[in-house]
Amino acid sequence: MQHFIGLVPPEDFKEKVILFQKEWAGTMITKVVEPHITLKAQGGLTSDRKWLDRVREACLGMNPFRVELGAPAFFGEDVLYLSVHSAELYGLHKKIVQMAAPSKHQIDAYFELDHFVPHLTLAKTSHGLSKQELVDMAAAAESEFHPSLSFEVDQVRVYVESRSHTYTKLEDMVLGGKTDTC
Repeated sequence: MQHFIGLVPPEDFKEKVILFQKEWAGTMITKVVEPHITLKAQGGLTSDRKWLDRVREACLGMNPFRVELGAPAFFGEDVLYLSVHSAELYGLHKKIVQMAAPSKHQIDAYFELDHFVPHLTLAKTSHGLSKQELVDMAAAAESEFHPSLSFEVDQVRVYVESRSHTYTKLEDMVLGGKTDTC
């Protein structure tokens, strides 16, 4: 059972992203996971969930902060995303990676710590789009999501793999506050 941790944008923006994704790739993307900003990838987030208490502690000690979504960009030619900017996000990422204690191999494999690139994935070729369609989608995203959006992050969401490669909410952890288990 895989887990990862993300930040969920406000409902209105999340819905805008979902509609945009559906225009390009149907429902395949949103069946995998809701729009989110990846905070901590799967490495070190073991199925025994012993790390959950440590992540809760990290969230309790962190104040809400702002993130800014920026221009579309690519990981290679196969992943299109919106860039994300926030100094506090890097600090929270580092703290949670340290608490989850993934191996060096996992840190490298999931591009964490020094290789961490905060992002909100819009689409991948594995979602059924061609590389050219991703290029076209990037151009559309530039106008659809411009000017950039800024919003306050006041919680993190822990996701669990509910079916093969499909993730759903396990728990929301409020920054500086209580948790909301689903």
